[in-house]
Parts: sequence; C-alpha cells; structure tokens
Amino acid sequence: MADIAKIAEELGKLTVLEAAELVKQLEEEWGVSAAAPVAAAAAPAAGGDAGGAAEEKTEFDVVLTEGGGNKIAAIKAVREVSPGLGLADAKKLVEGVPSTLLEGAPKDAAEEAKKKLEEAGAKVELK
Repeated sequence: MADIAKIAEELGKLTVLEAAELVKQLEEEWGVSAAAPVAAAAAPAAGGDAGGAAEEKTEFDVVLTEGGGNKIAAIKAVREVSPGLGLADAKKLVEGVPSTLLEGAPKDAAEEAKKKLEEAGAKVELK
C-alpha cells in the first residue's frame, strides 16, 4: 500500500493548473466525477421541502470569460484572486478563456473576485 503521507506531500507541490489536470485525468481513467458527491449531498437536504427549489445559491464558480484590453492588469488580478498561481499559470488562464478561477467559492469571495477582475478590465461570470 502506498504511503498516504508521501502522496499528500507530492499533491501539495502541484500548481492549481496541474491539480485541475490531475482531476480531469482521474475522472477519465476511473469514470467518475469530482462534482458528484457534492450534488448527492445537497439533494437530500432539498428533498423534504417542495418550495425549497428557489433557495439562494451559496457557492459560486468564478469564470473568466474575457481577458480585456489590458492583459497585464488582468494577469495581476488573476494572481490576486488565486494567490497560488505563478505568473505563467495566470497568463495561460487569461489567454485561454473561458477559464474557471475559483470553484465552490462563497458568495462574498466570488463577488469580491469578480469586482477585482472587472476593475482590471476582464469580463467575469459567476455560475
């Protein structure tokens, strides 16, 4: 059996883009979805109340849809929103739109990230 602490240490060294690529690869190889457990956990809570379908969403994905005219400012804003990103990773996200910058972020954090990115000239969607 593999040493779990060693695996966790190696995963901690991955960049955000590398971690996202790892998730995609594992989903393809194992035929699973990383989002499935979240949806399954949320379903029983809403099942008891028919009027609960209109509940306010609490988690948002921040998606960069356009880098804007000033890519340098957009890259700086992306790095501010996602501090773990290196310069090259942030540049790839700005140039490779649409790009998901944050997943499952609380409403306040998502709105703050959107505000910072839009101030830099980027276009952002909250999903």
